[in-house]
Order: sequence, then structure tokens, then C-alpha cells
Amino acid sequence: MRFSPLAAALAVALSGLSLDAMAQDSRDQEIAALRAQVEALVSRLDELEQRTEAQSDVNIDTAQSLEALAASSAKVETKGGIKVTSQDKKFEASLGGRIHYDAYSFNEDIAHVTNTTEFRRARLTLSGKAYGWEYKMEQDFAAGTNLDGLRDLYIAKSFDIGKLTIGHFKPYRSMEELTSSNEILMMERPFSSATGLFGGRQFQQGLGFQKVGANYTAGLSVFNLRGASGARNEGTGAAARFTWAPINSEDSTFHLGAWGSVENTEEGTPNLVASVNYAGRRGPSLSIATTPGISGDSVTAVGLEAAGSFGPLFFQSEYARASFGQTAGSDQDVETFYIQGSWLLNGGHKAYKASSGVFGGPKVDGKGLWELTARYDSIENKDLVDRQARTWILGLNYYVNPNLRIMANYAQGENDFTGDETGQFALRTQFSF
Repeated sequence: MRFSPLAAALAVALSGLSLDAMAQDSRDQEIAALRAQVEALVSRLDELEQRTEAQSDVNIDTAQSLEALAASSAKVETKGGIKVTSQDKKFEASLGGRIHYDAYSFNEDIAHVTNTTEFRRARLTLSGKAYGWEYKMEQDFAAGTNLDGLRDLYIAKSFDIGKLTIGHFKPYRSMEELTSSNEILMMERPFSSATGLFGGRQFQQGLGFQKVGANYTAGLSVFNLRGASGARNEGTGAAARFTWAPINSEDSTFHLGAWGSVENTEEGTPNLVASVNYAGRRGPSLSIATTPGISGDSVTAVGLEAAGSFGPLFFQSEYARASFGQTAGSDQDVETFYIQGSWLLNGGHKAYKASSGVFGGPKVDGKGLWELTARYDSIENKDLVDRQARTWILGLNYYVNPNLRIMANYAQGENDFTGDETGQFALRTQFSF
């Protein structure tokens, strides 16, 4: 068969139309497939948004529940010790303690002494607040159980004009006596404290009131002459202390203070004694003065304080004069003073506690602190011949961390009454929390 040119042209045109139609169908199918995919993605996004919103609601509910639980739960802190505070802050309870383990070795002279070890202190302390009243109960198991080892036991209330304390506590006298045993410079306190002038009368039962200002304190305490474990008696006493810090900045403090004390013996009062271990604890002792309990006489004392902390350097000194009444004859006057100081060898600074008018320990970081210490201490009965003792002490303290301190002391004692010159090397491991 033969095709004319016209027929051939028609055939070509028809075939082109057919191909165009096929291409259009293919594009329509692709567009439809893409549209279907987009619709599927939009549906998936909607589903995910719904899930996210639902999860957000759950998270918000969970967060609100956690906040409500925290607000209604007691707060527990473990920094330094254990402290629990109720959510309304009306109740607090803190548990702390201290362990002081000592070893003593003597350079014996005339007096007989025994090298030994002992737990100098082993205390647990419970303190806190209840309805605005403070409380504290402290037991020293190294001194005995029950009343023998009882130390602080009191309740206290702060008012706008000052703080009232009721119970068993230290009378307001002697700067070193009022410094915590965790923070005293040497292993033992000087003779102007209960280590000498107020022997056996460190804690008393009574009332205290203290006013604290920006750079001063003023305290008055009245008490009976019965310690927690002592026999009942009618003796009474009073003590007052005033302190002033004319310089008190972050790295410099200068402190001045004055105090006075009177103790009156009555029926059943034990003897009021000043006695010292002039070559360190567990070393030989010398009786300086005694007021018999049956005498009805009194012991009066006054003291002056000066102390300062300037960068790594620290000094502290007290002078005290006491009069011990006698059954027969005139009163006996006792004079005592000490001066002590330290140098923190690798930095640090002894902080001042303005609320109590005493110095605390230095702030210890990870590297620890080394402290070189020294003290000269003297006590004398001015009315008895050769009734005098002196002690020189050199020491080194290593503050391992805020809770652990190692102490080393060498004490050289001098007893004018017997001529004894015993020395002592003492070492303490001290842990407190």
C-alpha cells in the first residue's frame, strides 16, 4: 500500500498527540503521589503535636507535684553536720559532735608524772529551735555519763533588746573560757579560765542575758554554785562581760574586753579553788588559793582582754586579779595573765565572732593550713611566799580540712613553791562536725 504525503503528515500529528497525552497522565500521577505524601506528613505532624502537648501537660503536672512535695517536706542539710528544718521553719534540729584524742609524754623533774593517752573530749551535741526558742544539749562521754558529762543544757530566746538563756552554761567571764574547745589556740586553756582561776566551775546553772551590737557585746549572768553533778548548795554568783571591736573588717580585727565575777559561798557550798597543772594536762599541779565553802566568804575577780587578728597574724592576752576570802585572816589576792599568738604559715585568717566576742578558727580550703603558736602564762598568790607557777608553750597546728586538726604542744612548767621544772610534749587528733 502506498501513503500519500498528506496521510503521512496526519499520521505523524496523531502520534504526537498520543505522546503528549501519555506525558500528561504521568505528571498527574506524580502530582497525586506527592500530594498524598504531603497529606501523610501533615497528619503525622498533627499527631506529634498532640503528643507533645499531652507530654507538656504531664511535665507541668509533675513539676507542680514536685514543688508541692518540696514545700511540704522537711529540709535536710549535711554540710558540717546533720540539720533538719521543718517546711514552716518553726522547728530545727542539728546533731554535731567532737572527738579530741590526746597523748602526753613528760620530761620529768621533781614531781612524779605518768606518760599516758586519753580521750580529752568525746561529745555529742543536739541543738535547734522550737517555736522561736533555741535549745542545746551536750554530753561529754569522756568526762562520764549522765550528769558527770553534762556540758551545755539550756533553752534561749532572742528579743529585740537581747538574748535570754536559761539552764546550764558558761558564765560570761574570760575570753579564752568562752572560746570553743574546737577553736582554742593551744591544747589547754590558760590559767585565767576554769583551767586555773575558776577550777571545777566551768559550767553553772542560772540565767544569762546578752545584748549584741554591730561591734560590741554586753552580757550578764546570775547562777548558783552547783554544777550539774555537784551537791545542792546555797552558794550564788554573778558574772558580767563587755567587749568592743573598734576595728573589725574582713582581714583585720582589734578586740578589747572587760569582765567581772563574784561567787558567794553559803550552806553546803564546796571549796572554791584555784589550782593549775603548770606542765600541761595530767602533769603536776600547784594549789594557788582556796576559799573554804563553810567560810561564808566570797571570791571576786576582774579581768581585761586585748586581742587582734591581722591577716595571718593573731594575738590574744588577758589580765585577771582575784580575791579569795579566808575563814581567818585577810583575803588572798591572786594575779594571773597570759599572752599568746600565732602565725598562719601558708595564709589564712582567724575569724572574729562578733556575736560572742571571741575568735574562731581559720577558714580551711583543700590545701590545709599550718599554724605556729606560742604562749606565756603566769599565776601567783600575792600573799603566800613562792606560790607561783609559769608555763611556756610552743605549738604547731595543722588544719587538714574544716573538720580535722592535728595539734602538737611542748610545755615547759616552772613551780616556784617546789622548784619543779617538768616539761611535757602533747599531741592531739581533733575531729569535729
